[in-house]
Amino acid sequence: MPAPRIKSPHLLVAESGADREGHGLKRTMGLFQLICFGVGAIVGTGIFVGLSDSVAQAGPAVVVSFVLAAITCVFTAFSFAELGGAIPVSGSSYSFAYAGLGESTAFLVGWCLLLEYGISISAVAVGWSQYVNELLHSLIGWQLPAVLSAGPGDGGIVNLPAVLVIAMASVLLVRGVRESARATAAMAAVKLAILLAFCAIGYSAFKHGNLTPFSPAGLGGIGAGTTAAFFSYIGFDAITTAGEEAKNPRRDIPVAIMVCMGIVTLLYCAVAVAAIGAIGGKQVAGRPAALSYVVNEVTGSTIGGGVIAFGAVVAIASVVLAVMYGQTRILMSMSRDGLIPRVFEKVSPKTSTPVAGTLIVALVFALPAAFASLDAVMNLCTIGTLAIMAVVNIAVMTLRRREPGLSRSFRVPLYPVGPLLGIAFCLYLMYETGWHTWVQFAIFLAVGLAVYAAYGRRHSTLARDAAAVTADAAEREPQAV
Repeated sequence: MPAPRIKSPHLLVAESGADREGHGLKRTMGLFQLICFGVGAIVGTGIFVGLSDSVAQAGPAVVVSFVLAAITCVFTAFSFAELGGAIPVSGSSYSFAYAGLGESTAFLVGWCLLLEYGISISAVAVGWSQYVNELLHSLIGWQLPAVLSAGPGDGGIVNLPAVLVIAMASVLLVRGVRESARATAAMAAVKLAILLAFCAIGYSAFKHGNLTPFSPAGLGGIGAGTTAAFFSYIGFDAITTAGEEAKNPRRDIPVAIMVCMGIVTLLYCAVAVAAIGAIGGKQVAGRPAALSYVVNEVTGSTIGGGVIAFGAVVAIASVVLAVMYGQTRILMSMSRDGLIPRVFEKVSPKTSTPVAGTLIVALVFALPAAFASLDAVMNLCTIGTLAIMAVVNIAVMTLRRREPGLSRSFRVPLYPVGPLLGIAFCLYLMYETGWHTWVQFAIFLAVGLAVYAAYGRRHSTLARDAAAVTADAAEREPQAV
């Protein structure tokens, strides 16, 4: 069995120019911008739309579900922080897997990232469409007809708002990372203000009786709620994709990840308690645009719900922007390594952004947002994300052993317990997705392996360079004799 093709962390950093200016990208993001970028990538559909699904599973115990999902993410966030500081490149978990476990595993991680980010972007865009209609109803008493605001699987023809938000995000990303960072920071401030205002309204009508029974479905409901709540945290890893555009990535990326996880966890728990405490879990469960509904019920007016809907429109748009950014940078890294076509690594000298790759991503992800019902593949997205997180924890342990002298600006606390707990939590949540999802995931990975065998393995830059070195050595050997 041939040894895995492993790219050393030093080579990854050298090729990307991560300690200088990498591949035409400009270093414009400071710590504040990275934190805003992280909040922008995380806080959106998961709390504005997905809260009702988590409550439907766990009831008031959804707070426990949010904490368990956060713990799962925090242990892995420690690993991302260590690797993000040690290997500050755009490839994120793909590059970490390349350095720790080899090329084939890295390709499968990149393949799963396409699923994670692609489904996330499309699902978030669909959620944005729901709140656009809620906002229109609050402002002018009119909504877009279903034929123009939902796909065929949801009773419509095409979801135009979902396509629109992806198009707007792609325009901002093409213009430049500085403009995107400013827009993300502004939107992050708006969404945090709106959610804090929601908490103030919700707690003003808080009733302890609405929290009982606390866990109507028992531990099983909490577990299912944790799996549903996990989707609310997807996106924190996108911070590491800014490794080549951050001013001081080795210091700022680990700090930004930890700060974002703390902010988001506290915010999610506060919002969940406020919503359920105000009107009860049964009223929140399974309700579209749940936060607007809560405010309308508490205030007896649609004005407050309209404000929440506006906040949701801004918040969800920022998620689309941040996650699309992360996807284009990961594809750029994979293209640089020769595992996917070279078009994705081309950076415009005018805007210092991967224009062609961004437009391709926008087009590909707009199609499912416009026409597909994504409910059937949400668990597939979740299990793929959890698998990626488990690999990152394994990569930390592998590199600790193989590269003990690697410069690390942050180290996972309680090593090796931290990464092992991260793996254990990931496996538990993967188990909770059900065997049907496991079958889908196995098929998805098999297709990924086939793509790697057909294209990636044959076009690999690492393999080509190794072959060139071997050929050069063979030419020199007779001369030495």
